[in-house]
Amino acid sequence: MMSASYDTEQENFWSGTFGDEYSRRNQGPELIVANLAIFARILSRTQSVHSILELGANIGLNIVALRQLIPSASLGAVEINEGAVSQLRARSECDQVFHESILNFNPTDKWDLVFTKGVLIHINPADLTRVYDVLYDASARYVLVAEYYNPNPVEVVYRGHRERLFKRDFAGELLDRFSDLRLVDYGFVWKRDHNFAQDDVTWFLMEKTK
Repeated sequence: MMSASYDTEQENFWSGTFGDEYSRRNQGPELIVANLAIFARILSRTQSVHSILELGANIGLNIVALRQLIPSASLGAVEINEGAVSQLRARSECDQVFHESILNFNPTDKWDLVFTKGVLIHINPADLTRVYDVLYDASARYVLVAEYYNPNPVEVVYRGHRERLFKRDFAGELLDRFSDLRLVDYGFVWKRDHNFAQDDVTWFLMEKTK
């Protein structure tokens, strides 16, 4: 089935064949265990998280880990790729699935924690402020970004493709954009970690103060 047509090259890229291939490459129990480790650390710095929304959830490996850590939480996901959405909807761990681009997502509810993990790096930089607004507007309390960090914006060739991966200080830009956000904690998980490796992910947990 052909994917829908979107406004940006990045959206069309991830909604189509490359997004399907990404889903096939990135799955398995090792990734879920690594996600359990990183989210256990992050959630230990939060209080009263009863609902969580992931922007760009792919097939739901983060959702699976979060369900084990907070069994009673309401878990939602926004995902652009149709194949990934089918797998998300088949998972008992995921309560709500929104099949749409993050750039088109207009939240009518709020979740205690809203996050991205390896997603902002693939957004066209010109559209980042829109995603920042979605993260902020959908959050009742916490905003989490777990991405590739770089102090200055830089583009990286991604599997032979240009304009598909960008590093920058996403959390710093969020803190500058929303004056009532405060940094709660941050951390780094190395790809050579002996037990719970992540792909050089730097995470930043922020909280609304108003």
